[in-house]
Amino acid sequence: MFDTVHRRTMASFLPTSSLVVRIARNNVPHRSQHLVPAKKGNFDPRKFLAIVGEGKQLLSFANRQIIFTQGDAADAVFYIQEGRVKLTVVSKAGKEATIGILGVGDFFGEGALAGQTLRIESATAMTSCVLLRIARKSMMLALHQEHAFSDVFVAYLLARNIRYEEDLVDQLFNSSERRLARLLLLLSRFGKESPPMMIPRISQETLAEMIGTTRSRVNFFMNRFRELGLVEYDENGIQVHGSLLNVVLHD
Repeated sequence: MFDTVHRRTMASFLPTSSLVVRIARNNVPHRSQHLVPAKKGNFDPRKFLAIVGEGKQLLSFANRQIIFTQGDAADAVFYIQEGRVKLTVVSKAGKEATIGILGVGDFFGEGALAGQTLRIESATAMTSCVLLRIARKSMMLALHQEHAFSDVFVAYLLARNIRYEEDLVDQLFNSSERRLARLLLLLSRFGKESPPMMIPRISQETLAEMIGTTRSRVNFFMNRFRELGLVEYDENGIQVHGSLLNVVLHD
């Protein structure tokens, strides 16, 4: 899910004994974890996020298509129904950094709710995407009037903040190999209800940027992971196997 500057995005500060649980839970929450069925007659968050309506539009984007650009008006929140989205920022010197890779069930662009008038990042589709665009006014109205939806959104933000804290501290204490293994597990949504997903094609430069190391180190570790049968990758993307978790748990 949104994911702080990516030198903050990578790691796990928790004791080894609790890491298995965290690996399964510290990615931004999937919608199935929080969008519980509503009782008859009550507001249903799933329906709100699944259908169009006043202030809501269902939009489709092709792979690599720009959703919004840094500096655009911040006037809506987006919810991912299908696909993957990459968030990036560009410095005044023109250097680009990836700050998040998001998937199904994630929100982004929520800075519009906190007084942002302009986007501070760019969002680009990494695969074919289906997004629900919720205008700021409609989103604010739903949060104020519907406690069920407010609970879902607050739970999402809290879980993401916990992830940021874990990433920041882990960046300080774990090796780059372990950080890379954890990133791959998170991007594949390891520990979710379904089997790990294939990670869309992503450059080694981006992976290196996200864990705070060099491309050559990422290349070395990726080759090692593949030789050990922990991952498979080609021009289509990266397939992660659950055995990669052993790298994260290894002291």
